[in-house]
Amino acid sequence: MTKIFKQLARHWAVCLVVFALLFVQAYCDLSLPDYTSKIVDTGIQQGGIESPLPDTVRQSTLDALSLLMREEDAAAFQNAYTADGDVLRLRTDLTADERTALEEAVTTPDIVLYLAATQAANTPAGQTGMGMTGLADLQASGADRNPDTETETAAPTAEDLDTVCGQFAAMSQMPGFSRDAVQQQLTSAIGQLDDTVVENLKSQALLLVGLEYEAQGIAHAVQMHYLYKVGGQMLALTLLMVAVSIAVGFLASRVSAAIGRDLRRETFSAVIHFSNAEIENFSTASLITRTTNDIQQVQFVCVMLLRMVAYAPILGIGGVLHVVGSRSGLSWIVVLDVAALLLLILFLMSVAMPKFKIMQTLVDRLNLVSREILTGIMPVRAFSREAFEEARFDKANKDLMGTQLFTNRAMVAMMPFMTLIMNGTSLLIVWFGGKAMDNGTMQVGEMIAFITYTMQIVMSFLMLAMVAVMLPRAGVAADRIDEVIRTKATIHDPDEADAKAAKEHKNWQGVVEFHDVSFRFPGADSDALEHISFTAKPGETTAIIGSTGCGKSTLLNLIPRFYDVTGGSVTVDGIDVRQMPQAQLHDLLGYVPQKGVLFSGTIDSNLKFGGDHITDAAVKKAAAIAQAAEFIDAKPEGYASPIAQGGSNVSGGQKQRLSIARAIAKDPKIYLFDDSFSALDYKTDVALRRALKAQTDNATVIIVAQRISTVLHANQILVLDEGRLVGKGTHAQLMASCPEYQEIARSQLSQKELDLGILNTEKEGV
Repeated sequence: MTKIFKQLARHWAVCLVVFALLFVQAYCDLSLPDYTSKIVDTGIQQGGIESPLPDTVRQSTLDALSLLMREEDAAAFQNAYTADGDVLRLRTDLTADERTALEEAVTTPDIVLYLAATQAANTPAGQTGMGMTGLADLQASGADRNPDTETETAAPTAEDLDTVCGQFAAMSQMPGFSRDAVQQQLTSAIGQLDDTVVENLKSQALLLVGLEYEAQGIAHAVQMHYLYKVGGQMLALTLLMVAVSIAVGFLASRVSAAIGRDLRRETFSAVIHFSNAEIENFSTASLITRTTNDIQQVQFVCVMLLRMVAYAPILGIGGVLHVVGSRSGLSWIVVLDVAALLLLILFLMSVAMPKFKIMQTLVDRLNLVSREILTGIMPVRAFSREAFEEARFDKANKDLMGTQLFTNRAMVAMMPFMTLIMNGTSLLIVWFGGKAMDNGTMQVGEMIAFITYTMQIVMSFLMLAMVAVMLPRAGVAADRIDEVIRTKATIHDPDEADAKAAKEHKNWQGVVEFHDVSFRFPGADSDALEHISFTAKPGETTAIIGSTGCGKSTLLNLIPRFYDVTGGSVTVDGIDVRQMPQAQLHDLLGYVPQKGVLFSGTIDSNLKFGGDHITDAAVKKAAAIAQAAEFIDAKPEGYASPIAQGGSNVSGGQKQRLSIARAIAKDPKIYLFDDSFSALDYKTDVALRRALKAQTDNATVIIVAQRISTVLHANQILVLDEGRLVGKGTHAQLMASCPEYQEIARSQLSQKELDLGILNTEKEGV
């Protein structure tokens, strides 16, 4: 997992922007339930009234409320309003502290006035108004108003409020009226009430404001204004959240795509610089899987890390803080919920995680079997092995399927348990929230917000659980990619000081010398080549022949440094190839592999593969020498004819001739032919070698061959047997002195052909 975070650290600036945007998104997401609660509780239940301090008030109501305040509070209350037509409007220049002080001062008078209006609404006509019976009796009756015991009463109207205001105005004119006595009665009455009743009575302060607005005829307008204001804020937050979410998705996708691009680039760069030794440590199927499937896994998880893993803790912690700060008494439900989710995730991860480490190996195995069967489809059909290969593929397929089923079932099992926890949590909240509402300690909107926050907490854990299922597999994939990237090529360019002689050398001749060369494959118990020494000179052809597996191709591969010698040295013009930059060394070589390899494109692009300096004239000349011009010219598009991947749309002989032409077009100092004439018929072989000899008069030619006819006229023939040089000389010399060469020659040619070949080589002075 640390390797994935290291990849993300490369794009730290964008990641910081993403985190900042996620905090904005979380703020919007966590604010929306509060706005929902406001709309339900304040906008609908309270008529859009937020404060016990009315924004507009009539003079009669203002005077009635002032009578129930201390003298200094009443003065501040009166001064807080200015005339605006028929009503008084609250000043807009009040500070927050002044407004808070006024709200505290007016709350109790609001309650008293509303209770009086309610009692007036429920007093039979003709009886004495409640306001005239004395303030202490009014407060005593207010103390008896308990939501659990009170009978159904009629709601007061604006007329009832006007009646009570008139009664309070008349009461203030009675002899012996004292503001201090009113305050003592209020303090005594409220002191007899418990906190729950006081909290319930505070809501009636807002009802008095609503009654006042109704008397002014603006109650509906106030409610709609509040709903539009809060609804607009919700809409703005939602649009902001959508915009931020889109921006996060865009940035996360760009970062993950860049990580995938960089990983593919680094992996390919590492692989393309591998020597054969490193290539053999990783199978082709495994390298393909690592470059495609594994990088896709890492790329996908990087998106999830930025979009979900980073967002889930912010959302979850924010939800917990909102729930704990709600003072609803239901926080224990969230604690129980989180504990159940953690236990579920830990259990599923402990069961599923080991399987993810196995899955990637099984994907490798499936790719290996698939590639092997598809590459060898012709032999499979020729030997009627279809049923066997189908069974082999089916086993690899079923092994992978079984592991995937196990992990998928673990993921699927998580969802119903998550759903059970979510629904159980909702049930607990509704049950205990209903009791809280019945006791007056919670409102409907608060319960809706509490459920929403709890669901957000559950969803954050669900997001973490989903990503936690993907992380182990991505972690394994990242390790496999890192293994390729961190594998250092054993063959690399020399230091500047060591390469100085090679860089200063100008007139290359192409003299190749092997000085007591030995070579052992990595991990092998014995040498593949032992004490090989020879010199290949310009203008001469050096041929290497021997039995299958004797090390011919291995010897040739030491020159371009596909492998490095383990003993002795290989030099070009006296400079050790290990002291030459690889690009400089390869510029001197024209290499034709044993198996002709063509690349998708055209014939022209393949023949110019050696560099941009190759001209059209050089391409046509090379094709003529390689005996390829005839079949190229026969094609309708000529040199622009397309070549399919791997050269699958040309024959084996044509592919080999194009490979030879590609090396000739480069006009190198040294030609390396690794059994490159095996697919040619005898006539074409003779014509090609005759034309090639004229082209390579000033170049060094080294040929690995199986056929005696190919090496018959070589200036020097090296005979290998089990990695040792057992013969060196011309055909005639070897026929006279080397039993191993004689055995190979007699197995391929008749005595007459051998005698004729010796005679011809003697005449040519070879």
